[in-house]
Amino acid sequence: MQKITPSLWFDKNCEEAINFYISVFPNSKITHIQYYPEGSTEPHMQGMEGKVLTGIFELAGQRFMALDGGPIFKLNPSISFILNFDPSKRENAKEELTVLWKKLSEGGIARMPLQKYDFSELYGWTEDKYGVSWQLMLTDPSGEDRPFITPSLMFTQERAGKAEEAVDFYLSVFKNSKKGMVARYPAGMEHDKEGSIMFSDFMLENQWFAAMDSAQVHDFKFNEAVSLYVECEDQNEIDELWNKLTTAPEFEQCGWLKDKYGLSWQIIPKQLGELLSDPYKEKAGRVLQAMLQMKKIDIAGLQKAYDR
Repeated sequence: MQKITPSLWFDKNCEEAINFYISVFPNSKITHIQYYPEGSTEPHMQGMEGKVLTGIFELAGQRFMALDGGPIFKLNPSISFILNFDPSKRENAKEELTVLWKKLSEGGIARMPLQKYDFSELYGWTEDKYGVSWQLMLTDPSGEDRPFITPSLMFTQERAGKAEEAVDFYLSVFKNSKKGMVARYPAGMEHDKEGSIMFSDFMLENQWFAAMDSAQVHDFKFNEAVSLYVECEDQNEIDELWNKLTTAPEFEQCGWLKDKYGLSWQIIPKQLGELLSDPYKEKAGRVLQAMLQMKKIDIAGLQKAYDR
């Protein structure tokens, strides 16, 4: 079971985006969609009736979450998704990559054109029409096996040069974790410091992630538009992860927090989805209202609201 799930924030076009991704990725499906309720008195939920409160879907076996949150946060390339096309596993890897590139880049922005680079026979970085960034790569089949989709973190602006430190920190926080490969910037690179991370990957909770530094001039950095949703077994796990990760009380709300590197996390009990999906809408509504008043999620408080 995937424990850490990327969560995407859209501005009232979440369902359209989900349906687009399902249509272009093979072996994909929607597993759950919950909509904003009617008649909510919460200010930030006004005008959101019928929009996506929680959408859960799978792309080629990788679980994603998504929501409509309005225009507050904008998706940017600080967190992208690497798509590994391995010729040893895919007979038509190059052709499949090219087809998916065309679909994802239509109406979007090509940040690195699809072509041959020193590190790959075929690679391109595109931002799709909804703002989500994808890195499509023809991989070296002689390398260590990696999943098809890998979330990738780019440390920019004041956090450029912090990738290795951040990876070590995340490895200390999560279980079933290990380092993968590390490639460093050589001397003489414009902007980027020698020895900082050009590319690395690492495992958290048996899931692969990637990280890199970029001291180039960028107008983006981590924000809440892409967060990492962690499904917790019990209150003890919530408390432990919350205490290790959170650094800024002003960003704590509804189970969301921001760590010292600016990355946003949602630390959520596995029971929440079941409570919010209860067929008795009054019960689910009470749970939602209780959650909206919390910073760190209190499972007992949610259950009390449900049972009332």
